[in-house]
Amino acid sequence: EGGLDYHWDSCLKGYNQVNKNQPHQLSNSSEADETQGPPVLALCPGQNFQVSVLVSHLLVARAYTSDVLLQPYLSSWDELVKFMESLGPMVSLISKEIETKTAIIRQLALLSEKGPEGNSENSQTAVKKSAGYSQDTGAYHSVRSMIWTELNRGIVDFHHQTDSGCRTLLRLHRALLWLKLFLQKLAETPTAGRLRSPSDLCREAYQNTLSHHHTWFVRRAAELAFIALPERGFFFRLVCVQNQEELSVVLTRVVNAIGEIYDRTQKALEENGMLDLP
Repeated sequence: EGGLDYHWDSCLKGYNQVNKNQPHQLSNSSEADETQGPPVLALCPGQNFQVSVLVSHLLVARAYTSDVLLQPYLSSWDELVKFMESLGPMVSLISKEIETKTAIIRQLALLSEKGPEGNSENSQTAVKKSAGYSQDTGAYHSVRSMIWTELNRGIVDFHHQTDSGCRTLLRLHRALLWLKLFLQKLAETPTAGRLRSPSDLCREAYQNTLSHHHTWFVRRAAELAFIALPERGFFFRLVCVQNQEELSVVLTRVVNAIGEIYDRTQKALEENGMLDLP
């Protein structure tokens, strides 16, 4: 419990092609400097988790000025799952819960595409028209299209637990804040004193986020997982950097990209009163 100005159609076509034929380097520059942009993050040889792939998915997930595309959002989670699994068997237990959540949303999107509603002029079409979506935009195309569709169909229950996409997204959203805060802390370079251990940083991030939504038993299990977390040198190797300064540069890119997706999702959920779905 707890979830242990629009031109993106053409971008998505390119995105899908990139997924099929992924190059050795991915263009994942941020909005900070459109003329030069930060250096491209190269793929890291021998690693299952690729920070460059994660950043690319996160950047593609941005749509309109305040929406999030679900396909690249879920692909971002696929990469974050690899990140968690690399931290050891205890943390990978948490990643299994994440995979369950992403599978629910993917299944809902698949069923929506196959269902009779997808090809008929019905209430779903009306919702998309009022929202400014094109006719070929699916119900689970983005965070906001999913919210509007599930509200329109009466799928969201504000009093009882369901497997709605909105409830599932909320659980993923909470977990994303935990990882964002952990990576943010890991990127910090103190002006004085020793660097804190990743174990302490991850525990602190968890206590400030996900722990508020977990039972006592889950909190204790999480504490055990964090104790077994690798030392900082492991994270250098994981993203192919040599020192804390380089790690800070890479993780700051990741944190900024996650933060944009998190803020957009937070706003969409908040506007629809969904931050406390049971």
